[in-house]
Amino acid sequence: MTLREIINQDVKDAMKAKDTKKRDALRLLTSAFKQIEVDERKVLSDDDVIKIIQTQVKRRNDAASQFKDAARDDLVQIELDEIAIYTPYLPAQLNDDELLTAITQIISKVGASTMKDIGKVMGNASKELAGKANGKRISECVKSLLK
Repeated sequence: MTLREIINQDVKDAMKAKDTKKRDALRLLTSAFKQIEVDERKVLSDDDVIKIIQTQVKRRNDAASQFKDAARDDLVQIELDEIAIYTPYLPAQLNDDELLTAITQIISKVGASTMKDIGKVMGNASKELAGKANGKRISECVKSLLK
């Protein structure tokens, strides 16, 4: 079963359970899938679905921080609830120690030693750690190691 089929089944299950928050959040996700399919005229793979979910989570985080700055705690909670619904469909995230180890291996593989080499390291790290850590965390870790 593909990730998209799992999400579609979860929409149906949420409808049967009358879980409107989950149903609405997953419907937003499926509409994002359909939008990409129509715009780019392609069938989405699991990797494409994961990228779309990551984009949606990032948007929700950005919106939550803006709502928090505006002291709209009610809207912050709605965004955080949607993030909690989307997160189980994403691959497991690396913890800080695992990320540090992976970046260290990439740095030694690439042969980087200074901040001038950050582009090579970031390119490889982004490919190898796609879905396992977001770009911001990767960048912070690389910068701390290359100094």
